[in-house]
Amino acid sequence: MASSNDLTPLSDRVEELLSRTGPLPIVAAGDPVLRGAAEPFDGQLDPSLLARFVAALRDTMHAAPGVGLAAPQVGIPLRIAVIEDPAPVPDEIREVRGRVPLPFRVLVNPVYEPVGSARAAFFEGCLSVPGWQAVVARPAEVRLLARDEHGNPVDEVFTGWPARIVQHETDHLDGTLYLDRAELRSLSSNEAMGRWWAQPTPAEAAKGLGFEL
Repeated sequence: MASSNDLTPLSDRVEELLSRTGPLPIVAAGDPVLRGAAEPFDGQLDPSLLARFVAALRDTMHAAPGVGLAAPQVGIPLRIAVIEDPAPVPDEIREVRGRVPLPFRVLVNPVYEPVGSARAAFFEGCLSVPGWQAVVARPAEVRLLARDEHGNPVDEVFTGWPARIVQHETDHLDGTLYLDRAELRSLSSNEAMGRWWAQPTPAEAAKGLGFEL
């Protein structure tokens, strides 16, 4: 994969990426492409190439599996992300976390702003930080402004888990990882999560690991 400071046109870099078979390789934390502000999308990819890139992002997100994927996570510094969450969780978790199904969406040049002052804290993970999760307190409700893949305006309010997904993926486009916002004492391996902290809320983890919610 080309480096993040490669001067090759982004369209050529995307074409090269799509020439591979199978899911796209996901960039791991430590790569500079995850730490710079992504370039606003302004037609760098023609409609056909954009559609192919979006399809590849969706396939890669499903294969990972994950509920969101931003273009920088596959090495392309463009303000494009995809999100989708079928929310296959027990009713208790659904109720506490507000994790409801989120249909597939493409976010182009997204920005968000909090709605109100309420915050919610839960464990989050990231495909670019495999094997680990940590508690992140985020606004419980956000207003998203963006475009879809066809250029149509998006102005929508998200709450609960969908709001968390929107924030997480938009943060990627600003060079921010969830760990930058996390309570680091909560950092837990996936194994530890399964053994100790798989409750609907992180209250027990806060007691056991010594952090405040």
